[in-house]
Amino acid sequence: MWLIKEGFKEYKIQLASVIDSLHQLTKEIDHKPLIQTVSEIKDHINDPFLFVIVGEVKAGKSSFVNALLGTKEEICKVAASPMTDTIQQIVYGEKTEEININPFLKKITHPVDILKEIAIVDTPGTNTIIDHHQEITERFIPHADLIVFVFEAKNPYRQSSWEFFNYINEAWRKKIIFVLQQKDLMEPSDLRTNIEGVKSQAIKKGIEEPNVFDVSAKMELEERDNSGFEILKSYIQKNITGGKAPFLKLINNASTAQTINLKIGESLKIREEQWKLDQAFRDEIKSTLDHQSLKTEKQIDFLVENLVASYAKITRETDQELSDGLSFITMIKKSFSSMFGTNEGPKEWLQRLTKDFEQRLNISLKDKLQSGVIDIADNIQTMAKLVDSQVKNSPTVLLNSDEIFADIAEKRANILKELQMTFSDFMNNSENFYDKAMLHESENMAPNLAAGSGIAVIGVILATVVNGAVFDITGGILTTIGLLFAGASIGFKRRKILQGYRKEIERGRIQIENEVTDKLKNYTSKIKTRIDSNFAQFDQHLADEGSKIIALGNHREDIDNQLKRIKSNLQIQLN
Repeated sequence: MWLIKEGFKEYKIQLASVIDSLHQLTKEIDHKPLIQTVSEIKDHINDPFLFVIVGEVKAGKSSFVNALLGTKEEICKVAASPMTDTIQQIVYGEKTEEININPFLKKITHPVDILKEIAIVDTPGTNTIIDHHQEITERFIPHADLIVFVFEAKNPYRQSSWEFFNYINEAWRKKIIFVLQQKDLMEPSDLRTNIEGVKSQAIKKGIEEPNVFDVSAKMELEERDNSGFEILKSYIQKNITGGKAPFLKLINNASTAQTINLKIGESLKIREEQWKLDQAFRDEIKSTLDHQSLKTEKQIDFLVENLVASYAKITRETDQELSDGLSFITMIKKSFSSMFGTNEGPKEWLQRLTKDFEQRLNISLKDKLQSGVIDIADNIQTMAKLVDSQVKNSPTVLLNSDEIFADIAEKRANILKELQMTFSDFMNNSENFYDKAMLHESENMAPNLAAGSGIAVIGVILATVVNGAVFDITGGILTTIGLLFAGASIGFKRRKILQGYRKEIERGRIQIENEVTDKLKNYTSKIKTRIDSNFAQFDQHLADEGSKIIALGNHREDIDNQLKRIKSNLQIQLN
């Protein structure tokens, strides 16, 4: 026995340490009801094995307690009216004494031997009409080691009783026995029917082998035979008292801690699932941006190829016409023809050639630009619209009604709501789609562009900027070529003029290719970055959640392993 006591003391110290760790975990998740519950478990770890008597008002609970304690005194006052009921906590003491803890709770001490191993809480009733009574009764449930569900024998099917049973069984999975009180008011056959009915109901609700006792407190207090208390007391002696209660108490405390830890774990799984969904949602946003950006860059490359191809065709044809027209003989002919007024002279021919060249370039490049810019603008608009749709349809599994992490669900909902509002404002604000550097460089910028809104301005911006860039380049080429042509009155400068022309054409081709590509791709990249920047707060939430979930999961798993080990060792000691 001494070795068992020494082992018991060590197990209690170990369990207290684990419960303290669980208490810290509840603080980490900042769940006030669980913090209070675990704190109370810590405070009551040295208390005796606790019976909590529950049932409807007037089911005979107080009379049952008096009969169970087996004294001639009325330890639990049997109230004439449920209005005066209080919760009564009965513990061992050297003398009988009542201590009013608060208006709803009374502690009674009494020198009864069974109270050296157990304590009893007599509750007012599951269907009491007094404010706070059921709430206070529920506060005792986590600390209960045995729930004694007392029914009125003639009607054990009342809804409020079984609803309270559901709370106890589903939320805390406590050991429960059923008592049909006042059996003296029943015919034996009807009593047997109700006993089987309670067993059947309990089995349906998950109790594999329900223990149902039929008793009469009146018969027991009158010391009449067949009260049913002898069978009930034998069950208590065999399964609880006789030295087993302290170990059972620790096992039950460990089980209660496991239940709380399991609750946290179940909600943590949902929280982790939500985090994974949010991470996938965020990855999908990035994938959408990358895909649309790549698609837009291909459109830009295609546009530039078309521009350069059209530019090359026109400049090549002009080169041929210039090469033919600048021959010595042709120039002499043009000079003589102009002298007699029959045809244009070299100067007029060069002016016409320049004008035709400019017109062909403008028409051809403008058509290509308009068509290409529409496709590019569509892709950028699609990028923004797809992200907007994804933001509005992010999947949610962690609900505001979650038992443990409702605050996290609410925080996430607020972040998403703010993201949706921010992104909606972003989409509607045309300034978000400007590129000040690009627009500053373009003198062709429409003065009323700011009147546009949101992504609708993208096409206008691109058309204005790119047109400006291309025609600034071609304008520069034409000016330079015009200067080359200005001094060409005869064909002696043919080679020099052609070399200058071809040099300018090549420079122009490279400039168009580079500047259009750079401007459009830089613009696309900036819009992509601006869209992505809307998710800064959400990204921080994801990072915080990821690290927090890992830390909570590791802490919870460590507690679970320790509780399993302690329970296993206690079971070995008990057996």
